[in-house]
Amino acid sequence: MDRIVSTLSPTRRQVSQGLASLPLATLLGSPSLAQDVAATLDEVSLELGSGRVVKGALARPQAHPVATMLIIHEWWGLNDQIKTMAAAFAKLGYLTLACDLYNGVVATTSADAGYTMGQVKPEEATETLVGWADWLKTQESSTGKIGTCGWCFGGGWSLGASLATPVDATVIYYGNVAKSAEELSALKGPVLGHFGSRDTYINEEMVSGFQAALAEAGKAAEIYSYNADHAFANPTTARYDEEDAALAWTRTTEFLKAHLG
Repeated sequence: MDRIVSTLSPTRRQVSQGLASLPLATLLGSPSLAQDVAATLDEVSLELGSGRVVKGALARPQAHPVATMLIIHEWWGLNDQIKTMAAAFAKLGYLTLACDLYNGVVATTSADAGYTMGQVKPEEATETLVGWADWLKTQESSTGKIGTCGWCFGGGWSLGASLATPVDATVIYYGNVAKSAEELSALKGPVLGHFGSRDTYINEEMVSGFQAALAEAGKAAEIYSYNADHAFANPTTARYDEEDAALAWTRTTEFLKAHLG
């Protein structure tokens, strides 16, 4: 059972349209602007088969029917920046759900983020992502096509969602991709990956292994390496790389258009 807590009022719609005219990097890099964008989204609740109730933020495009996007937050949690990304995908024409794998917790320090990430139970996260994917695909305004996208912690779970349920397109930003060819055989759609060559977390060895496993499994993939560090697409960090972030976003939008329409 799903429940939409709020709807977009005329005032909120005007705010949303005004903010949509600003560059994405500007919105992401400004906490106050990101907060304004986040306020235009709807809060949605979903009761899963286990009885757990999970929440997310829903961004609606103006037209329909449309393909859908399930996006997954970084290790910080479902913050205003990720909600702003949901709005950006909606601007492209996708019904977009930013899910919450932290049950409402938003970390503000690395220590808190690491601790909260460590509390996530893989089986519960998988159930949450599959539940939201099914929900998106069956919405009246949906074409039934779905893509996933995530960053850092969410990048790994973007892949995880696509391994757990049929997905038409998977986008990974510097997420954990340590998977075998046997595991990757479950993929039903192509993969787009963005990785930083100077990333010491999701390093070259892991990414090369991922590429080899994808090839062994016979799966279509576009894997890009940027001369950048981890989290290079996040304007709120010192590791932000404006040029590479813009290129990765262009590649993401083109990839989704090719595979979702």
